[in-house]
Amino acid sequence: MAKGPGLYADIGKRARDLLYRDYQSDHKFTLTTYTANGVAITSSGTKKGEFFLADVATQLKNKNITTDIKVDTNSNLRATVTVDEPAPGLKTIFSFIVPDQKSGKVELQYLNEYAGINTSIGLTANPLVNFSGVLGNNVLSVGADLSFDTATGNFTRINTGLSLAHVDLIAALALNDKADLLNASYYHTVSPLSNTAVGAEFTHRFSTNENTLTIGTQHALDPLTTLKARVDNYGKASALIQHEWRPKSFFTVSGEVDTKAIEKSAKVGLALALKP
Repeated sequence: MAKGPGLYADIGKRARDLLYRDYQSDHKFTLTTYTANGVAITSSGTKKGEFFLADVATQLKNKNITTDIKVDTNSNLRATVTVDEPAPGLKTIFSFIVPDQKSGKVELQYLNEYAGINTSIGLTANPLVNFSGVLGNNVLSVGADLSFDTATGNFTRINTGLSLAHVDLIAALALNDKADLLNASYYHTVSPLSNTAVGAEFTHRFSTNENTLTIGTQHALDPLTTLKARVDNYGKASALIQHEWRPKSFFTVSGEVDTKAIEKSAKVGLALALKP
């Protein structure tokens, strides 16, 4: 386990990655190449039903400054400039989207052995201010995630959470959506050698009295092939197999079926990511 509690987004992340990461019902292709001067160019395309979405992204690293620029099929240009450690533990991020004039944002991240802080402010006359902070260590941490709209004077987001980690087990509990959504998750490493793990997530929404339980597992068939599966209390079962057929290049096939409506066609997703 790494030192420090990490950022608020890290609370429950291991369980979320196990249960939801790499699952998809679309067809996606990603190709990354590098120029002679070290610029990374990533082209990706996604077929969603009858629609096809594509984007091209470039990344340039110069010492501790990373510049990312992405252009999509809707003619939106997203630019992000990251300055890593201008001071120990500090990271500064500046981002904006063209032509959205209200999208400019400055973000600061600070990490040390006992705290993780992430704050951002929009570059507008009445900005949206976000703040999240975590206190603790790599075993026990508690945190809060807040968003304040200066235009209305209201908090648009109030989340709190805690995480407990012990050797091969990570448990997390969060109260989100202004205390309307309770989220509890669990991640357990069964066998590090085969990358076998199990996880579960339970959510309860107080306003609708709705409960959702999702459980899943993963297992490495060999050093290059991983199998994952999950099922929820609504009867939706999903599985995927991911193969690293060359270093950093992955081929993923995933599928989902509603066990309560077998007559409906299953959803199948394909993803191919290529890197030199």
